[in-house]
Amino acid sequence: GVMEDKRNIPIIEWEHLDKRKFYVFGICMTMMIRVSVYPFTLIRTRLQVQKGKSLYNGTFDAFVKILRTEGAAGLYRGFLVNTFTLISGQCYVTTYELTRKYVSRYNNNNAVKSLVAGGSASLVAQSITVPIDVISQHLMMQRKGESMGRFKVRNQDGKRMLVFGQTKDIIVQIFKADGFRGFYRGYVASLLTYIPNSAVWWPFYHFYA
Repeated sequence: GVMEDKRNIPIIEWEHLDKRKFYVFGICMTMMIRVSVYPFTLIRTRLQVQKGKSLYNGTFDAFVKILRTEGAAGLYRGFLVNTFTLISGQCYVTTYELTRKYVSRYNNNNAVKSLVAGGSASLVAQSITVPIDVISQHLMMQRKGESMGRFKVRNQDGKRMLVFGQTKDIIVQIFKADGFRGFYRGYVASLLTYIPNSAVWWPFYHFYA
């Protein structure tokens, strides 16, 4: 109607999108941000679990100490595993767009399409993200020779473990301790945080646009 005509921001539907460019650009941008932010995510995780100020006095102190004792690699523990959450970002967008397309067969109201698609996209993304986050957080807790968390990575005869060797070790330990549910700790809380957020944000965005 009249509202549609007044819009300056076109809503780009899925079929009009250059998907290859979109995915490559999206992944590169996210990766650059991740590389710069990850050390502080690791520090925040460690500061949250330490007893009082037993190890680190604050962010800067933690940064210096980790760098000194564990090197640059210490600031990126669990980073490789964490990069798999990039998939969830792409799955989020794909689910969002495909759900919008599917819902439009039954209801062409933009708000309805966005609400359903936003909620579904969040559900899919969190189902991928939560287990990866759980594993990478346990890896962040591994300090040189000890662990701040429940699980400690075993070194194989002092040799450096293979790439993803520590990850495999942590996965096995989580599974032994808690079974499959161990990978979904905090899943419901994540859904309750992200689904309403995502479901409400998109209709608002389209309305605002």
